Amino acid sequence: MRNFTRLAAVAILATVPLSASAEVSELRIPLGAGGFGFLPLHMMKEHKLIEKHAAAAGVPVSINWANIGGPSVMNDALLSGSADFISAGPPAFLTLWDRTAANAKVKGVAAMSSMPMYLNTRAPHLKSLDDIGGTDKIAVTAVKVSIPSIIMQMYAANKYGKDEAFRFDRHTVAMTHPDGVVAMLTGNVEIAAHYTSPPFHHREIKEPTIRTIMTTDDVMGGSTTFTMISTTTKFHDENPKVYGAFLKALQEAHQMIAADSEGAAKVLLESMGGKGWELDELVAILKDPDIKYTTSPENVVKYAEFMHSIGSIKNKPTVWKELFFEEIHGVAGN
Repeated sequence: MRNFTRLAAVAILATVPLSASAEVSELRIPLGAGGFGFLPLHMMKEHKLIEKHAAAAGVPVSINWANIGGPSVMNDALLSGSADFISAGPPAFLTLWDRTAANAKVKGVAAMSSMPMYLNTRAPHLKSLDDIGGTDKIAVTAVKVSIPSIIMQMYAANKYGKDEAFRFDRHTVAMTHPDGVVAMLTGNVEIAAHYTSPPFHHREIKEPTIRTIMTTDDVMGGSTTFTMISTTTKFHDENPKVYGAFLKALQEAHQMIAADSEGAAKVLLESMGGKGWELDELVAILKDPDIKYTTSPENVVKYAEFMHSIGSIKNKPTVWKELFFEEIHGVAGN
């Protein structure tokens, strides 16, 4: 009889669904490359928003915030299992989405920010991107795959034909935004232009000899996602409560930035070392209407269609929802 009872107990346990297994108790999240595009992550860290929402969902977690950034490093961290959520621009995300379509199935969690990038120059002969030539070099964060690189490929393909999509690639050089600012302000003759983002753009254009000759919005035809969050399908499926807590924390971070620009600027300044910028300067930039913190994807499919057309990715989404997990499908997006 006792043996029968034990066997019955085993049989009952065997019917318990796998979804009852415990979710992760620690999240590993890289903070990204820094600056305005990654401010929501720093808000989440400073105010312990993920911990707050995870506890409310009954799945307390600790967060390991890693100070790493850059598309290739972030992608490797996610695929190796050393990061659970990563942040990047749409081109880097789309490359990873395409590359993992048959295995890890990386998808977007949500957009994080929308803002333009600016092509700034102090070179007298540069009136537009078309004037780039000879030994002119454009500083970008990553050659060929960064947002500015893809934008210039789109511009070239539209104006000169698809065969000329990579027309400006040979004029690009990889450089961090702070180094790009230094090159522009010191008159480095090797760097003719810098394709940069807030707040570095705002620092450059304070110099009377520096001007903007193009923005990403000019090419994309309007507001465009600058940074976004992604994870693997495995993590999404195995940790629904923790995943939901992260998304709620991101949404609350957006709300906090909108409600208290000065408080958000203080967090941003601290994330950048606590010096180099005046608080009022950062508050003014945060109030720029072109800078938005939103979970709604903007123009992500436009990036995908172009990258597919030139062979940078093999798979082509027909609607933006193919790129994102279902929890965010209720927002407006494109």
